Amino acid sequence: MDWSTVRGPADTRSGDRRRLVRRALTSVGTGDGDGGDGRDERGESSLEASRLWHVTLSVSGKPAPLSDVRRGLEQLAHDHPFLLTSRYADDHAEIRYWEEARDLHDAAAVALRLWGEHRSSAQLPPWEIVGLEVIDRATYHQRVAEGYGPPPAHPVGVHPY
Repeated sequence: MDWSTVRGPADTRSGDRRRLVRRALTSVGTGDGDGGDGRDERGESSLEASRLWHVTLSVSGKPAPLSDVRRGLEQLAHDHPFLLTSRYADDHAEIRYWEEARDLHDAAAVALRLWGEHRSSAQLPPWEIVGLEVIDRATYHQRVAEGYGPPPAHPVGVHPY
């Protein structure tokens, strides 16, 4: 089974929504007993369910006016509806959100494209990505419960450091 990130019907300049779509490769098997129908040699489902991943993306660069940074992050939050919270200063920002993806690699790939894909539409500063953390839901909740993880996103929105 091939999982692909595709643009949904709501893809306009006002948003960049993605959804995971399953496409069976019916003419080519994977060689591991999967004939392309999502079942292994025993007839059991080999599909991987999508999971929730907590993403923290850190960016930084040359100082920009705080009002421009805030406006850009607010537009990014509008364009990316799963954005939880953003913190910012004139030369760096941190964006936290939940991503639905099959695995860590897919969630990280989407996260690494987020800033660049929205840079012009949200008028974000030309900063570079300097940090990325992607953890699964269970790890996020375990860290919060133990008191050493990222605190829950309160309040949700765009806030200065």
